Amino acid sequence: MTGAHQRQRRLDNLRRRIAGPQDAYERCRMYPCTNRTTADSGSGLNRLYCRKHIEFYRRHGSYVKTSYGAGELRPYRAQALAWLDLNEREMAVQAAIDGVRRLYRTAGAAVAANRLAGRPPAERAKATWAQLRQREVDPLEVLAAWLAVDLRMRDDPQPDRHEEYRWVQVAKLIHRMAGGTHKRWETERADGRVQVTELHKHPVSRGRVLRVLGEELAATCNGLIMAS
Repeated sequence: MTGAHQRQRRLDNLRRRIAGPQDAYERCRMYPCTNRTTADSGSGLNRLYCRKHIEFYRRHGSYVKTSYGAGELRPYRAQALAWLDLNEREMAVQAAIDGVRRLYRTAGAAVAANRLAGRPPAERAKATWAQLRQREVDPLEVLAAWLAVDLRMRDDPQPDRHEEYRWVQVAKLIHRMAGGTHKRWETERADGRVQVTELHKHPVSRGRVLRVLGEELAATCNGLIMAS
């Protein structure tokens, strides 16, 4: 069977599943939301949640809890970085630093943010590590981001303790640290005036790429624990 036939078969199967969902709740399970689930409305396969809460989950890593803000995490990052500076020679810290450097080294060439749309999550995650490497972000800063989220969750009276939420929170920090693509060029017009054009593009901070980034850093930071 050719690749085109396989793709068409998968599409036909997907359409049938969307058109005839099994055991779908009529309303979203998030109280007091009254929206229809995507399976019930025929717009997707999720049998528990509506489109609004699915998108919320994609962005935050939780159906109920929003992300920690940059200002909220800033003091924890400073605390974590100070601890890392004092304990840089410890075996666990050195292993984590080597792990971040490995992620930098194996990320490949940096890719402009405006060229990432439509690429697989793993490829976009590599582009983020490559951007951090290109910007010469100290691995200790990356480790501080991981520890900052951990410290904030410990202080949170109502934390979401799912690993996915943790991954997404640290990945959002890493995305901000990587920055985006910023270009500026000048074009001379027919009347002799110079027209300035600027491009500012940041990668979209939601979806599967956040899970990939967070999981990769989690594997690198395995064993790195900071006393609060």
